[in-house]
Amino acid sequence: MSDVINQQGLQEVELSLQGMTCAACAARIEKQLNDLDGVEAAVNFATETATVVYATKISTNELISAVEAIGYAADVRTADSLDENLDDKLAKLWVRLIVCVALSVPVVLISMISALQFNQWQWVAGFISLPVITWGAWPFHRAALANLRHGAASMDTLISIGVTASVAWSVWALVWGDAADSEMTGMTSMSNASSHVYFEVAAAITAFILIGRFLETRAKFKAGDALRTLLTLGAREAVVLRDGVEKIIPASVVRVDDLMVVRPGEKFAADGIVVEGQASIDTSTMTGESVPEDVGPGDTVSGATININGRLVVRATRVGRDTQFANMAKLVRDAQATKAPVQRIADRVSSVFVPVVIAISLGTLALWLWIDGDQTKAFSSAVAVLIIACPCALGLATPTALMVGAGRAAQMGIIIKGVDVLQSTRRIDTVVLDKTGTVTTGRMELIDVVCTDGVTRQRALQLAGAVEYASEHPIGKAIVRGAVAENIMLSAVTSFEAFVGLGATGAVDGVVVTVGREELLRRNLVMLSAKLREALSAARLNGHTAVIVAWGGTAQAVCVVADQPKATSAEAVLALREMGLAPVLVSGDNPDTARAIAVQVGIETDDHHLYAGALPEEKVQIVKDLQGRGYAVAMVGDGVNDAAALAQADVGISMGGGTDAAMQASDLTIVSGDLRLVADAIRLSRATLHTIKANVFWAFAYNAAAIPLAAAGAMNPMWAGLAMASSSVFVVTNSLRLRTMRLSR
Repeated sequence: MSDVINQQGLQEVELSLQGMTCAACAARIEKQLNDLDGVEAAVNFATETATVVYATKISTNELISAVEAIGYAADVRTADSLDENLDDKLAKLWVRLIVCVALSVPVVLISMISALQFNQWQWVAGFISLPVITWGAWPFHRAALANLRHGAASMDTLISIGVTASVAWSVWALVWGDAADSEMTGMTSMSNASSHVYFEVAAAITAFILIGRFLETRAKFKAGDALRTLLTLGAREAVVLRDGVEKIIPASVVRVDDLMVVRPGEKFAADGIVVEGQASIDTSTMTGESVPEDVGPGDTVSGATININGRLVVRATRVGRDTQFANMAKLVRDAQATKAPVQRIADRVSSVFVPVVIAISLGTLALWLWIDGDQTKAFSSAVAVLIIACPCALGLATPTALMVGAGRAAQMGIIIKGVDVLQSTRRIDTVVLDKTGTVTTGRMELIDVVCTDGVTRQRALQLAGAVEYASEHPIGKAIVRGAVAENIMLSAVTSFEAFVGLGATGAVDGVVVTVGREELLRRNLVMLSAKLREALSAARLNGHTAVIVAWGGTAQAVCVVADQPKATSAEAVLALREMGLAPVLVSGDNPDTARAIAVQVGIETDDHHLYAGALPEEKVQIVKDLQGRGYAVAMVGDGVNDAAALAQADVGISMGGGTDAAMQASDLTIVSGDLRLVADAIRLSRATLHTIKANVFWAFAYNAAAIPLAAAGAMNPMWAGLAMASSSVFVVTNSLRLRTMRLSR
């Protein structure tokens, strides 16, 4: 649906729906909305929402009116009202449930146990059950009447008919039949149909279904915990500088280029760049990582992260819906709104299910009356069919698993874009890893300094660092960071001159220092000692980059820098291998550098597992070639140059520290950039898909087995109500098992 939104003239809104009780309701609302010109809607029964993409010529009021026209209620959903409907529904259900259970228990006991019966007990049972079958079952009756007015039927129609029929039969038996005069009990002991009452059936069905509704609603509430928690993590207020004065404003009205003041313990209200101050920030909201990140002027920060210590002034760069946090939350909600192909089949079945069940129930009644004329058996079998055939489990099968799976993934720092991704991860057998920024840190680091005799490491870094301090080259920055990390004071440089692609020179404390490649020193007729030549050769052999530091007309040291593997990369590759996945490394670097990284992280260096010197378009071709050889490929990358390959792969996985282009082209996003989470993402995706399939299988199998049993007279209507309620609770609780999924590390 996201692709549709990107088209000109379309908007998206999420509607909160009230009045849905089963998958048939969801199917009706979805059809009603999709029948509007220029509207594409997806209704999620589990979250009771509709995600609607619509043309600008249509207003949200028209969408709401369309929903209300078929007997349901809707309003525009906001994060603040996310829990209100479920909270209110749970509270009301609990009160209704307690009252109905308290009244139903004595009715069932009196009706089923001969020793508890007394003269005219049937009237007492009828009066006790009266509040249950009226007030307790009113939500079912009200929904059934609303559906009837609009020429439709739902699960509530089945329940209402079953309860009403049981009560009507019982009243007839009491007033015009022999029930009041009979001391006999038990459904099987009645030779005369007019002697039996069904008050216990009506009361028990209502109580059982209310129990199921309550457990189902509470389970759905738990299923959405991760998303609700995620959506409440954003800042509500922000402190901004206006004309030098601090003002507190709602976070929603922060604008780009506003200067935000963030003190210890406060959340960042928007993405931005630090312009003043030093602090440590808690990024666990976005990345799942518990280790704080130190930031200072020039560093970027994300909305919803927390300032741990120090006062910061941050210039807002992305606000509102454009922040990384908002995008992450939207991706999670979009994923939860998608439907598996098997769920679309379930939706179509649910939309015609109720009329078919009513027809089967009437057919059951007629058949038993024709076979043996036993009115009691015919009636009880027909009611059992109505009650047991609830399609709720079908409607809950996919969305509850997706809610829990996508929510748990978000807690782990993984964003799953949709159910189609889950289908694809099942087939993955090869994982292509981009080197720079994915397997490696993505920036050069100083890893060694080799000095000639008589020259100390500190002296070499002091002079080299001073010259490179004025340079913007990644190699120069790596040397400077290395010097600063060793607490070496850097002097000012004069007469600085840079030579593109070769190096730089400058005067440091009166000493002319040259830092650069061997070609630059050869131009200046500077000779290298055997020790330094050996260091250069070793660096090249290991795929590292080396620069020479010379002063006094002599080469004095060699600084070795390299883009090092992330600390977790080797562990991540091992995890992929243990899952039976083949890791492949792709790099734009030279073969020596790529081979060195592959060896360090545990990837084979043959032509099938290592591709060096690959341009962006060649990365796409590599993925295509692997697919052409029959492999199902997951591509992991982080840069603009990876976007095309991510889109081409069966599953594209972007690292969260990368570019927006890579994240948009991918199917999964690892927010923290921790490569170990790739294996976890695939494991969780496969587990979610397995849960969806198990849920749908159970839902279909339940109805396939239960309806014939009920029609055959093998099931009391009361136990049919319990079985029906249990089926929905089973599906939701089975999905909740995904909440226990743990990180592999």
